[in-house]
Amino acid sequence: MPVGLPEFVENPENRCPVILLLDTSGSMYGQPIQELNRGLAAFKEDVLRDSQASLSVEMAIVTFGPVQLTQDFTTIDQFTPPKLEANGNTPMGEAIEYALDLLEGRKLTYKENGILYYRPWIFLITDGAPTDSWQYASQRLKEAETQRRLVFFPVGVQGADMKTLRQIAPPERPPIMLNGLDFRSLFVWLSTSMKRVSSGKVGQAVALPSVGWGQITT
Repeated sequence: MPVGLPEFVENPENRCPVILLLDTSGSMYGQPIQELNRGLAAFKEDVLRDSQASLSVEMAIVTFGPVQLTQDFTTIDQFTPPKLEANGNTPMGEAIEYALDLLEGRKLTYKENGILYYRPWIFLITDGAPTDSWQYASQRLKEAETQRRLVFFPVGVQGADMKTLRQIAPPERPPIMLNGLDFRSLFVWLSTSMKRVSSGKVGQAVALPSVGWGQITT
């Protein structure tokens, strides 16, 4: 009988994977990146209030540019919010593809260790426009959404190219424009959503809280 990875032996709870795809390009310098860092800390703090969610929600952080894995998948009780810094351009297409590959690898690890998982979330936050080709990444995203393999949430910060974000995003989930720099409210909403998901059964539809932190753009 294969021996499971220690993390799953110690914590066999169903997993709720979330990838934060965060734009850390030069335009996020200053207050935007500071507020984003505060938002990440608020996310951890809020999820930890729920003992089930703190063992089930697994988070990975992919930052761009350049594209890099800033935090590999870890449960929230083991997560230390990184201090993000802003520089570089906005290779959004490459970042989305990286996140999709990372997610497929994690799902394989779950299966190999007999761990059930909720439908994964990819949460993209950007204040700019892609500086690379994004069409193939968008096609992969839409196929995965159609096959119910993930949920993709695009969020634009002031200055974001919402027109391109609308083209990238699946039509049933248009991008949301963040109110100012209210990352804290966004991450508390994400935490509340994750608590609702992780308290239900795998595969069960969950009503998400209303989005009070931004406007859906059409």
